[in-house]
Amino acid sequence: MHNSLWDIRNISYSGCAAQVFCFVFFISAEYSLLTIMCYDRYVSICKPLHYGTLLGSRACAHMAAAAWASAFLNALLHTVSTFSLPLCQGNALGQFFCEIPHILKLSCSHSYLRELGLIAVSACLVFGCFVFIVFSYVQIFRAMLRIPSEKGRHKAFSTCLPHLAVVSLFISTGTLANLKPPSISSPSLDLSLSVLYSVVPPALNPFIYSLRNQELKDALWRLMKGCFQKY
Repeated sequence: MHNSLWDIRNISYSGCAAQVFCFVFFISAEYSLLTIMCYDRYVSICKPLHYGTLLGSRACAHMAAAAWASAFLNALLHTVSTFSLPLCQGNALGQFFCEIPHILKLSCSHSYLRELGLIAVSACLVFGCFVFIVFSYVQIFRAMLRIPSEKGRHKAFSTCLPHLAVVSLFISTGTLANLKPPSISSPSLDLSLSVLYSVVPPALNPFIYSLRNQELKDALWRLMKGCFQKY
């Protein structure tokens, strides 16, 4: 944000490494927590009588700790592997932040295959979480259809809708940015897609989650009415 506001295009080597670490850490942690939240909704709708047993405070603490610890390990491995490579293609990135694929393009060492291997392992884990989310929501929607009352179905759907919106936005933008065909790749398109998956989902998270809160909606409505009355 500071670089954008002051139109600064330079970043130190250590700053770039810290940026890669933070980016991989937070994006990994968010995806892990979204998967855990999907399990929470699965248990609350499909197995409500077992909710207190399966998702007690200790279980939640353990899952949250596992999400943060795995994200930290993943970020550390990727950062160390990426920045141990010699850069012989200059030091100018065609991106507005330090992104691993663009850093690998600057390397002339065959050691980059090690980082590609780590990326492949991470991709497999991401795909595994995606399959779990899809399977969970299939079971959730099947359970919703068996709820006899319309009010109960609406309550269950409203519980899942914010999470489903965040997951869909997060996965679709990330997939589009990283799995697009090379034939349509261009610097401007890469830049636009990077903004889409790295900036848009985090910016919309608070709005998607909090708009379910009636008190917040009432406060937002009062704020908007107050602004209109001033003018």
